[in-house]
Amino acid sequence: MSDAGLHLHGVHKRHPNGLLALQDVTLDVAPGEFVALLGPSGCGKSTVLRLAAGLEAASDGRVDTPATRADPRAQAGAAETAFVFQEPTLMPWACCFDNVWLPLRLAGRSRAQAEPDVMRELRAVGLGDFAGAYPHELSGGMRMRASIARALVTRPRVLLMDEPFAALDEFTRQKLNADLLAWWAAHRLTVLFVTHSVYEAVFLSQRVLVMSGRPGRIVAEHRVPEPAARDAAWRNGADYVRACAAVSAAVEAAHGTQEAAP
Repeated sequence: MSDAGLHLHGVHKRHPNGLLALQDVTLDVAPGEFVALLGPSGCGKSTVLRLAAGLEAASDGRVDTPATRADPRAQAGAAETAFVFQEPTLMPWACCFDNVWLPLRLAGRSRAQAEPDVMRELRAVGLGDFAGAYPHELSGGMRMRASIARALVTRPRVLLMDEPFAALDEFTRQKLNADLLAWWAAHRLTVLFVTHSVYEAVFLSQRVLVMSGRPGRIVAEHRVPEPAARDAAWRNGADYVRACAAVSAAVEAAHGTQEAAP
């Protein structure tokens, strides 16, 4: 079995217009680990995800992830890596079932062949009764659930998430945070999660990596204390508050780095 970890070492990324987006980025996410990536707007967090997903190539350095290696599972309708974007990006003309079926259909599996897997994931995200519903009939949280079901239907081992809950109300966001942790545990996923929220990063992750302003670099790492349960009681407890304060200080320092840069 191939390594389901994510490894970026000495990575630089310069865009065609000459802009240096990332400079000497090194990070390692172990198989099965949940890591959050925080930093100022425009610091290159999404670029890190795209490099890990194999959607872009580094200008220099080494990117070693399942998506950058040959994927022998692809022909069987599986994928090592799945990407969840900030917007659900559902096909508006297709029902919930057909949206989740899409990656399996592209891999050559008929609707009938894919039905058990599609319905399994729809039920897992709480949309088992909405298979025939269209995106305009779903709430924002339900559309994001459908997007996550589509990501999970290929049984990936790596999940890359780019601020997936940023546009949701706080109640829905906290509910999906809790659900995401359950899906992470159930699927034994390796997760790299980009967010602007310190509170979300600390609640979800085992480690928080903080990036500086452009050119983006990893400037701090904070390991989150492992609670007995990541629930409302922990969210209101002293360990969580202390962890949020420590990460907030690191993010403020990263902003200072950006402001001080020439």
